Amino acid sequence: MTTISLPYRATAAEACAWLAQQTGTPWTLARLLEQGGLPYVWLDYSDAWAQLFHDGVTRYAAPVVFIEDKRHLASGADDVRLRLTRDSGNIPIELPAPGMRVSNAGLHFQERDLLRLVKELLQPPPAESETDKAPFVLPSALKGLDREQILIAFAGVGKVNLEQGLASGVGIFGDDGARVRKNSRGGKNSHVWHPVTLAFGLHDVHRVPMAHLKKAFATQPLLREWKADWLESLRLLGE
Repeated sequence: MTTISLPYRATAAEACAWLAQQTGTPWTLARLLEQGGLPYVWLDYSDAWAQLFHDGVTRYAAPVVFIEDKRHLASGADDVRLRLTRDSGNIPIELPAPGMRVSNAGLHFQERDLLRLVKELLQPPPAESETDKAPFVLPSALKGLDREQILIAFAGVGKVNLEQGLASGVGIFGDDGARVRKNSRGGKNSHVWHPVTLAFGLHDVHRVPMAHLKKAFATQPLLREWKADWLESLRLLGE
């Protein structure tokens, strides 16, 4: 069998081929992202996104850190969506809604990240306890909260008129923001919104204090199922 070498910066195809050889199982981009692989995309300087570039930098690899942006990639999209990332100075930055869309031609994974991933995968699994055997529903299986639930979950977080924003369905409240699908009940209140995406939009667009949003995810029962996604996004951004 021919040994597949791992480039310093591997395309998704190269990373999946190398992982398949190392683990003996097939790999796809969706699986790589699900397992925690961190994708990067090359960005070229533009005046529209000048805030991402520092000290004469004209091209750099921006990490795709936001969970919803990773899910966009995993869906088979032919572009990369960036709503939260790090600038060329490695500082966390939130981009104005609906974020940046760029070609996935420059998408790649770092050698060090893939080596770390394989090391973790090949470690012997810990002994399973009775608690571990209990069924668990991943937050990613959830779709969103309806209008009334959003109003309850984020009540008092800032001065923004949430009820008016949800009714308008534009910007962060629309399909290019936090609105993810319609439920099956129909009618004017049939939309649902992803609370993590909405929270970052409220902070970025409406300047809702991050401390208020963190408190909501820490205390609101309606947000409990999304707390893991929220905390992971904060961790990746260094918040």
